[in-house]
Amino acid sequence: MLEFLQGLAYGLFLSCLPWFLIGMVSPRHAIPSDFPSRLQVVVRYWLVVPFIALLLWLTSLWGGFGPSLWGWLAGLAAVAIELPVEGRLRRWWKGYKQRRRASRQAAETARRQAEEQRKAQESGLLTLDPAHPPANADQVVLALCRAKQQLLDAHRPDIATQSDRLYSRYLRALEVLQTRFDSSELAYERSRALIGEVCFGAVDNLTAMASQASSVAGVDSDYARHRLAKGIPLSEQERSALERRLALVEETERHLRDLSARNEKALTALDNTAVAMARIDTGRPQASVDTDQALYDLQRFVERAGRYDRNA
Repeated sequence: MLEFLQGLAYGLFLSCLPWFLIGMVSPRHAIPSDFPSRLQVVVRYWLVVPFIALLLWLTSLWGGFGPSLWGWLAGLAAVAIELPVEGRLRRWWKGYKQRRRASRQAAETARRQAEEQRKAQESGLLTLDPAHPPANADQVVLALCRAKQQLLDAHRPDIATQSDRLYSRYLRALEVLQTRFDSSELAYERSRALIGEVCFGAVDNLTAMASQASSVAGVDSDYARHRLAKGIPLSEQERSALERRLALVEETERHLRDLSARNEKALTALDNTAVAMARIDTGRPQASVDTDQALYDLQRFVERAGRYDRNA
């Protein structure tokens, strides 16, 4: 056994030079990583592998000097066998981490959705089901359903809730409009058309947000951010590629925030419309006298009520 280890050490040490030359010409043939560099080649075949060979050689000296041929051949073939095995292990580990990260993100998304739904129910927010629109849905509501489905397909439920908020404000504005105007009046048709235009503009923003979000849905920004933050030496080409990837995601998120801010303006406009229309007095008063006058007359009646006591 010690003779085999001694031969393995010699063969492993002799294989360092050819693998080092191969790695300097093409690092991806000597380093089984996603982004190999020549610095990794130097560290592996000048330090790590020779150190392992030295440990094996020192360990085998207990049995004297006598390296075996099979050990020497195994040492020469060790790196060639180890590289594909390590590559498979790295790919498996990367896939395992991605699955764990995806499961954590899915759990976090589900938790956030449940929390948002709870808050929405507490605040009286109506929720749209894109697969089953309301029975009396008009073109605005159908457009909101389509936009929400596109955002859900782009894995952005945090933005999709804006369609629910727009739907709630839209129905509220229509309810107030119907209580203040008759459906045959010109003011009713004009107001409803303007409210619909505001909602359609917000739907256009939601559709643009869904398109931009889906364009970067497959970009693994977490991996790029994690690799840049680890502090390991990276080649200039790899660092530039990772930074461009993060810049692309950050720019898209900035555009999404701008479009979301426009929709917030639309929500504010719908709220202002509902409040302004609620203050409009279009009905005829049912009381024949003023409220203050009625209170004064009632107080005087109470003060004189004792005069009607028949037993007095």
